[in-house]
Amino acid sequence: MASAWWPCLVLALLSGLAASGFPRSPFRLLGKRSLPEGVVDGIEVYSTKINSKVTSRFAHNVVTTRAVNRADVAKEVSFDVELPKTAFITNFTLTIDGITYPGNVKEKEVAKKQYEKAVSQGKTAGLVKASGRKLEKFTVSVNVAAGSKVTFELTYEELLKRQKGKYEMYLKVQPKQLVKHFEIKVDIFEPQGISTLDAESSFITNDLLGSALTKSFSGKKGHVSFKPSLDQQRSCPNCTDSLLNGDFTITYDVNRESPGNVQIVNGYFVHFFAPQGLPVVPKNVVFVIDVSGSMAGRKIQQTRDALLKILDDMKEEDYLNFILFSGDVTTWREHLVQATAENLQEARAFVKTIEERGMTNLNDGLLRGIGMLNKAREERRVPERSTSIVIMLTDGEANTGVTSPEKIQENVQNAIRGKFPLYNLGFGNNLNYNLLDAMALENHGFARRIYEDSDADLQLQGFYEEVANPLLTGVELEYPENAILDLTQNSYQHFYDGSEIVVAGRLADEHMNSFKADVKGHGAVNDLTFTEEVDVKEMEKALQERDYIFGNYIERLWAYLTIEQLLGKRKNAHGEEKEKLTAQALDLSLKYHFVTPLTSMVVTKPEDNEDIADKPGEDAEATSVTASRAFLTSYQPPQRPYYYVDGDPHFIIQVPEKDDALCFNIDEDPGTVLRLIQDPDTGLTVNGQIIGDKGGSTDSETRKTYFGKLGITNPEMDLQIEVTTEKITLWSGAVPSTFSWLDTVTITQDGLFMTINRKKNMVVSFGDGVTFVVVLHQVWKKHPVHQDFLGFYVMDSHRMSAQTHGLLGQFFHPFDFKVSDIHPGSDPTKPDATMVVKNHRLTVTRGSQKDYRKDASISTKVACWFVHNNGEGLIDGIHTDYIVPNLF
Repeated sequence: MASAWWPCLVLALLSGLAASGFPRSPFRLLGKRSLPEGVVDGIEVYSTKINSKVTSRFAHNVVTTRAVNRADVAKEVSFDVELPKTAFITNFTLTIDGITYPGNVKEKEVAKKQYEKAVSQGKTAGLVKASGRKLEKFTVSVNVAAGSKVTFELTYEELLKRQKGKYEMYLKVQPKQLVKHFEIKVDIFEPQGISTLDAESSFITNDLLGSALTKSFSGKKGHVSFKPSLDQQRSCPNCTDSLLNGDFTITYDVNRESPGNVQIVNGYFVHFFAPQGLPVVPKNVVFVIDVSGSMAGRKIQQTRDALLKILDDMKEEDYLNFILFSGDVTTWREHLVQATAENLQEARAFVKTIEERGMTNLNDGLLRGIGMLNKAREERRVPERSTSIVIMLTDGEANTGVTSPEKIQENVQNAIRGKFPLYNLGFGNNLNYNLLDAMALENHGFARRIYEDSDADLQLQGFYEEVANPLLTGVELEYPENAILDLTQNSYQHFYDGSEIVVAGRLADEHMNSFKADVKGHGAVNDLTFTEEVDVKEMEKALQERDYIFGNYIERLWAYLTIEQLLGKRKNAHGEEKEKLTAQALDLSLKYHFVTPLTSMVVTKPEDNEDIADKPGEDAEATSVTASRAFLTSYQPPQRPYYYVDGDPHFIIQVPEKDDALCFNIDEDPGTVLRLIQDPDTGLTVNGQIIGDKGGSTDSETRKTYFGKLGITNPEMDLQIEVTTEKITLWSGAVPSTFSWLDTVTITQDGLFMTINRKKNMVVSFGDGVTFVVVLHQVWKKHPVHQDFLGFYVMDSHRMSAQTHGLLGQFFHPFDFKVSDIHPGSDPTKPDATMVVKNHRLTVTRGSQKDYRKDASISTKVACWFVHNNGEGLIDGIHTDYIVPNLF
C-alpha cells in the first residue's frame, strides 16, 4: 500500500516581487500605491479557475489564472500553485496576447543543463519545491508588456486514494484579494454510481456558502461549483480584502453493489476492489517508539496522547506490546498480550510513564519488535487467523549501536522475511526519511511524515485508523492467463476497511469478448474468492458517456500507477536492476508527459527563455521552501511570419520581410472542401469545408461563406483531428476521443500537444516547429442568417518541408512581390496599385482584414493588399485546383 495523501491545492498569483524573494502570502499582488479595486501595482487578476474532472477516481485538474497589465510599463507577474505531492504535473502553458508557449517533458539531466544556462543568463526559472505537509509548489514568472494579457495554465493528474471510506479532494483557498471571476468547478464521473457527495468550507458562513456553492449528484455524475461573487468574497460589506482564506473540501464515495468493479476502455482495464461487511481480522501490533533525548517536550507528550487514544480503539481480539528504544531497548511486557480490559488499563498506565532519555539505537529497537512478533507466531501465542504489524515512530537518525542505514535496512528485511508489514512514522525533519521510506516499502508498508505541530497526536491517530481494521490478508488479484500485459501490483498483504485496492493493465487482445477477475484472500474466519466477470463490448458501450471523460483515462491511470510503483521499487534496487527500473519509469514519464522525479518540464517562453519544472524527492524538507529567481526581458511578439484564413473566408499572408501582408478571398459553394496545407514529406494535411448562412443563398454576390469544419491529418503519428463548431474529435489510430467546445482540456501524447480553451480556440502543435490555432466564432443562436464558424491560424511552420503546398502552405517559403503605381480606386478610402508577383502583373486594392488570434471576441486590423478573383495570379494555378473530395 502506497502512502496516500489527499489532493490538495493552494493557488497564488504574485506581481511586483521584492528582491529578497517571493512574498509568503499566496495570491497577494503587492503594490506601492493605491489603485482601483481589482488592480494592484498595475496588474489586474480578473480570473482564477480550478477545473477538475474526476473519472473513475482519476483526477485531471486544470488551474487557470488570467491577468492583464493595466500599467503603462512592463510588469512582472508570477504564478504559484501548490499541488499534491502525489500528483504528476502533465502540462504548463503560458499564453501572452493569444500566443501560447507549451511545456515539454524532458529527461531531468537534459533539462537541467537548459535550466542552469537559463539561470546563469538571468532568465526566469520555474520550479517545483516541497511545501508543507501534502503539497509542493510550482512557481513561474514572466514580464508582461503594458496593456497585454497573460494566462497561466497548469495541468496535473492524480489517482484519488480511498481512505476511511471516502475520496477527498482538499483545496487550500488563499486569494488574499478580490478576483472578478473566481471559480472552483469539479465534475465527477463514476461508472459505479455516486453514493455520497459533499462540499464544505472553513472560511465562509453557511448562509453565504449556500448561494455561492452548488453541489449535486445523480447516478454516475456529480458536480460541485464554488463561484463567489465579489461581494461574497469581501471580508466586510465595504472591504476590498478577501475572506477566502482556508480549506475547501470535497468528499465522495461510490456505490458498492459488489466487492469489485472492472472497467475497460480502448484496450486497458482497471480493477477497483473494496469489499464491505467482512469481519475484522485480529491484529498483533508492536509499537516501536523512539524515546531518545530529541523527543523531549511536546513530541513525547503528543506521542503519549496518541498512544492513549489508540489503546481506546484496540479490540479484545487484538494483541499488543510496546518497545522503547534510546541508547538501549526496553519492553513493556516480555511477550505480546491480549487487549483485554485489564491489560489495556495496565498499558495506559505504562504509556503515561514514557519519558525521553539518551541516544537512538534504532536498529536494536526494530529487531526486538520484529523478533517478538516472529516468536509469538512460532510459539502460537496469537490466533492462527490473525495478522501482524510493526509500527515504528522516530524523530532522528541512528547514533548508537548499528548506525549504517544500509546495514539497518538489511537487518530489518532479513528479520521480517516478507511475513508482515512495517509502517514507519518520521516525526519532524531531522531524520533520514529516505531510510524510513525504503525500509517500509521493502517490507510491504509505507512511511509517513508526522509534522511537528499542535495536531501531531491527531496525525498519529489518523494513521492508526487507516490500518486498524484489516478485513483480508494475503490478497491476490488474478486475471486470465496470457490475456493481460503490463500488470500493475496485484498482490497485497492486507486490505484495510475503508481503503481500496486498484490494479490496472493492458489487454493482450483488444477484441476479447469477456474478461474475468478473481480476488483471493484470507478473512477472519475463512478464505475468500471474489469473482468479477465482464462483457467487454457491453462495458465499452456503457462507458461511452463522454460528458465527464477526458481522453483515454484508464490508460493514463495505468501509466500513473505503473510509474508510481516503478519509482517505489527503484528506491531499493541496485546496479542493473535499478538501471532497468529507471529506464522503464523514464520512458513512461516521457511518453505520457508526466513530471516525475526522473523528468522535468521545459517551458520555452518569449525571447526563447526557458522554465524548468522539477519534482522534488520525498525527503525534501518542508521548512526550506525557496525558489531560484531570475528575470525575463519584456515580451515581444514572435518575428516568424504567420498565415491565416478567417471570416468569409479571407486568406491573409503576412510577409515580415516587406512589413506588409497580402490577402485574397475564395468564393465557393457550401460543402466544398479546400486544401489549405499539404506537406508531402510528412503527409501532414489540413483541409477545410465551407458552410453558408442559414438562408442558403445561392447568389454569389450577396452570400456569405465560412469554414465550418477542419480536418487535420498526420499519418506519421497515425492521427486525425476533426474540428467542427460543436466538437473536436481526435482519432489516435481507430480510437476516437471527442471533446466539446465547452471543455477546457489539454491532450498530450508522443509528438502531439493539443489544448482546447473553452468556447475560444484550440491550439495544436506537432513537436517543435508546427503550431496551428483554430478560433471558434460563436453568434447568437437565434440569429436569422448567421451561424457559428471557424478561423484557422498558422502560428509556426518552420519545421514543415520546402515542398509544402496548399492555399496557405505554398506561402510558407520566401517569395517576393513589388507594389507600384498607387492611385485612387473606385472606393476613395481604398487605393489601387499594381503588383508584380510570381511573374504576374496584377491590380490590387489596399484594404484590411480582421485578426482574431489574441481574442475571438476582439479583432485587430491587418492592413493588406487585396488580390481579386479568388487570388488568381498570387496562388499557384487556380483556386479550383485546391478542391478535394473530403476532409481526410
